[in-house]
Amino acid sequence: MSGLRHTEPLDVHLIAVRNGAAGPEVLLSRRAGNVCAARLWHLPSGHLDGPHEDVVTALVRETREETGVLVDPALVRAAVTVHHRSPGGGSRVGFFFEVRHWSGTPQVMEPAVCDAMDWFPLDVLPQPMVAYCRAGLDAYRAEARMAVHFQEPGDPIAYDPAADRLVLVADRGTDRAAPEGAVRDFTERAVGRITGWTDVSWAREGSRVWRAHGAEGGTWYVKIHQNDRFHRREVRALRTWAPSLGAAAPRLVAADPKLRAVVLTAVPGRPLYGAVLSPERERAVFRRIGALARRIHQASPPRPAPAGPGPALAKADRHLAGARPQLAPEDEDFVRELVQQARSLPPLEWVETHGDFQLRNILHADANDGDEADDFIAVIDFERSEPGPAVRDLVRLSDAWAGRPGLYSAFLAGYGRTLTGAEEARLVIDAVLDAVSGISFGASHGDPELVERGRRTLARLRAEHHAHSVQAGGSRKRAEPGRPSTAGQQAPRPH
Repeated sequence: MSGLRHTEPLDVHLIAVRNGAAGPEVLLSRRAGNVCAARLWHLPSGHLDGPHEDVVTALVRETREETGVLVDPALVRAAVTVHHRSPGGGSRVGFFFEVRHWSGTPQVMEPAVCDAMDWFPLDVLPQPMVAYCRAGLDAYRAEARMAVHFQEPGDPIAYDPAADRLVLVADRGTDRAAPEGAVRDFTERAVGRITGWTDVSWAREGSRVWRAHGAEGGTWYVKIHQNDRFHRREVRALRTWAPSLGAAAPRLVAADPKLRAVVLTAVPGRPLYGAVLSPERERAVFRRIGALARRIHQASPPRPAPAGPGPALAKADRHLAGARPQLAPEDEDFVRELVQQARSLPPLEWVETHGDFQLRNILHADANDGDEADDFIAVIDFERSEPGPAVRDLVRLSDAWAGRPGLYSAFLAGYGRTLTGAEEARLVIDAVLDAVSGISFGASHGDPELVERGRRTLARLRAEHHAHSVQAGGSRKRAEPGRPSTAGQQAPRPH
């Protein structure tokens, strides 16, 4: 022990944030005159006046003195605390506070020590900038609550990526927030230093996904697949046909088969799962989903289907055994009837398919001007991608348009064609088999939502199948082509 006690000064920093045209912006001032770090950009900041002043009161005072705006103490939000040491060896503790509401317009109030003040996008910060201030903003962007920034002798006062000393302190209960060391090293070799990790894994999946925040402001996604098969499928898709989707799919930055890890570019938008849209907007979105499905299925020339019943039919008995406790006797009879009929269907051509084309894997970004014609649609998660009939990608999506023929019509309008009779029949059969598979998996893995969705789909398709059988037996009238039962309409009975 050195015997010396820390007696660091305390300072406060204002992170004033507003919404800009390209995203959140932060207010910065440029130091000037006979001061340390002259000509460098910095947050409005200052020291406490003395023991009588708390950190929030000091922030409100410094904000008024430096920018002229008034801040209500009740609207001050704690952002991040940084323990900093300068290249000269002196240390201090900085309290960074977020403020999003104030009175007045920021302007230079102390021209002797500040010659400029402006707003900058949070992900495009200016240079040169005080390294201490940049560390606080990087920690803030990474959603950290505490950080250490101990510079070494000889380090520049200005931020230099080659001498970035920021270390984030993990929050309590965030042991799973970052991947293991080997994955972190792999990611940083691919894209540079990462200042923050956010676990965004889907609750029911075995694969893990993190959002990685780069020191220079970039964002990537890092995924660890639950098995080698999923890793190979996703990497194959991202290397071969997914690039034809352009901005509507992530780009593969790096892959490591030993770690089963991939680094992907970020794609704008939020999953459509759970989104609430107006009926007009929803139809417009489904037209775009149909157009995206068409691009996927046209990414490579179609090819003849291989011989055999296909994996879904081959697994039918196993999935039925797992789902049986959740099924009524007539459910199992219905499934076995469709499995038998499926063996007489003509084979469908195979194309590239996403394999898990459903709303939680489809991203939607609103147009800036609110024009639905400019809405952006993209797709993620290619670990179940493999060649198969095109209707494979309609099976899980069809739950979204069940009983809503307008959405199905909008999808087909974007897709550019109706389904053939064989495709309609195959879609019903595959939807039934997928429902049974979901019930089996959900029951064994404690996922009640998956079980309920499968039972709902199975009950609906069985009722529609029964209604069509009665109609066909009485009038011999076939349902209108192009409207499968997954759209809430009567479908041709498989034969």
